[in-house]
Amino acid sequence: MSRINTNVPSMIAQRVLGLNNMAQQTSLERLSTGLRINRGKDDPAGLIASQNLRSEMAGLSKAISNAERADQVVNIAEGGLSEVSQLVIELQRLITETANTAGLSREEREANQLQIDSILQTIDRVASATSFQGSKLLNGNLDYITSNVSESVNQFRVNGAKLEFNGTQDVNVLVTGSAQVGGFLLSFGSANINLGGAGAADGADSQFVIEIAGAQGARELSFASGTSVADMVSAINSFTNVTGVIASVSGTSGVRLVSTEQGKDHFVSLRVINDGDIFDSAGIYNLSTNNINLADTSSVTAFSDAKNKLTDRGQDVRAVINGIVATTRGTTARINTDFLDVQIDLAYDPTSSDANAARLGLVEAFKITGGGADFQLASRVDINGRVAMGIGNIAVRELGRSDVTVNDTSGNKVSATYTLSDFTSGKALNAVDGNLDAAQAVVERAIRDISTLRGRLGAFQSNIVGATSRSLGISLENTASAESVIRDTDFANETSQLTRAQILAQSSLQALQFANTQPQQALQLLG
Repeated sequence: MSRINTNVPSMIAQRVLGLNNMAQQTSLERLSTGLRINRGKDDPAGLIASQNLRSEMAGLSKAISNAERADQVVNIAEGGLSEVSQLVIELQRLITETANTAGLSREEREANQLQIDSILQTIDRVASATSFQGSKLLNGNLDYITSNVSESVNQFRVNGAKLEFNGTQDVNVLVTGSAQVGGFLLSFGSANINLGGAGAADGADSQFVIEIAGAQGARELSFASGTSVADMVSAINSFTNVTGVIASVSGTSGVRLVSTEQGKDHFVSLRVINDGDIFDSAGIYNLSTNNINLADTSSVTAFSDAKNKLTDRGQDVRAVINGIVATTRGTTARINTDFLDVQIDLAYDPTSSDANAARLGLVEAFKITGGGADFQLASRVDINGRVAMGIGNIAVRELGRSDVTVNDTSGNKVSATYTLSDFTSGKALNAVDGNLDAAQAVVERAIRDISTLRGRLGAFQSNIVGATSRSLGISLENTASAESVIRDTDFANETSQLTRAQILAQSSLQALQFANTQPQQALQLLG
């Protein structure tokens, strides 16, 4: 080169030296911060992806914290329920002891009643005192608020319902198959049974002996010629609690036998051990499918042909709740989905034209307007990420609610609704002079209610909170790994890049020095 004013090689060397210095500074920044992306210009797309992943990580971290908090809330509720469970079991012991009336004095029964009163007070106190950060857990505060309850609904429970913000949800039941009792109609041809043939006097000493069985047990009964159907009904009903079969007079010459409850678990079995040469026109009829008050005249079995046991089972209701086929038992239908978990006991009235457990059709059961407990167990806040559950009121006025068949003042069988509150002094199920048979049914229901609620809370902790927490932990790890790949510095690669930049910078510096000495060679041409 023979030019002096413009030293192009020097300019090139300076530019390359600047680039190498910049690369060296970038590598030093990445190594010192540990991040490959420190500003948007480092990797615009990578920065966007990294920020999105960091947002997900923040949501996942808080969702894990929410799951832990939910577990703590349920632990506190479980602690209160555990104590109530022990108290209700103690009620069972006291009721059983008090039922031994021949072996206890009135003073002892009164002492037991004092214990029962104190137990009931403690249950109410636990229900009102169990709380988390001031929020009551067992007094119905976390139960769902409902309205527009249909008369066709006997009882219901909302275990969980996901509602949109300030939203409501209608619960409708489509009855596709009616619930039925098991039963038969015994027709005797007259108001009094006539044994020994059609009006034969020599049959006066004959006995009509039958065995009646139901879900509770069996009993053999004997009737003499001339016994009225009304007396037969009274005799059969005296063992209703033993057999699970209730009788009523049908017309003037019949006895209708039905199971005390509906569903395939309940039945009526009948066996004629001795027909007593009963009047020929009498017989056993099945009940009409559509109306248990009527006989199915197309089917009849003579008493003499009923030596082998005849059995008629009830039928569970078949229903669809909000488009989901329900699991049913007796008159109760339940669905359990991610968005709705309800259990509905439909009223049973075969004489009514309205839709209920005995009638096909649509029941607009009730509307859920709010309430419940919502736990956010996902990183994204929407209805899919929430888990909803309800915790009912365990106060004694709600616990053990049961419809029990009892005798009214006239001795007729009627259904009455009781709860644990009826165990208090002076009420119908008190231990001193109350109905202890009904008290037993209420205690059993209370034990089932508490056990079911504890089981539901346990399943929530184990299968929802626990599993979700573990899943969220894995998601957090994988998301953090993905974000690290995008944004964090690869030290092995970056140190090699730094070394390369340092060597190139030194080489560029040497080249610049050489380029700056080249113009001096042109002076030699001047001599």
